[in-house]
Amino acid sequence: MSQVVAEGVFVEGAGGPRMIAGRRKADGEIRFPMPSGADAALYDAIEVTGEGRLWSYTMQRFRPKTPPYIGDDDEKSFKPFALGYVEFPGQVIIEGRILVDDIADLKIGQPMRVAIEKFPTSSRGELSTYAFEPAT
Repeated sequence: MSQVVAEGVFVEGAGGPRMIAGRRKADGEIRFPMPSGADAALYDAIEVTGEGRLWSYTMQRFRPKTPPYIGDDDEKSFKPFALGYVEFPGQVIIEGRILVDDIADLKIGQPMRVAIEKFPTSSRGELSTYAFEPAT
């Protein structure tokens, strides 16, 4: 079993995975991820709805710089991936990988849902992390 990329970023439940954000007690502003440290006391943790809409996207065609990237690939084995923002209306916009075989299948505004992706790393083994996929 893989470990999670970071505690408190997402949860997996019967209704599918959900992102964990923070709602600021003073004014209700929502931030992702949930703030930590001293700022955490200023927020209430909330689960973001499981479905949103594609707000923007691009294709990552080159291997990110190391560090902070810790993928177990190298320049020759790197596979490009879609990366984008998903808007959860009335809540927050979250950036993440988008799980599609062909970027041409993506359209701004299309329904998306939270997914869990296994991500092999060079230093921490296989991690479970969040991603987004088209909701069909």
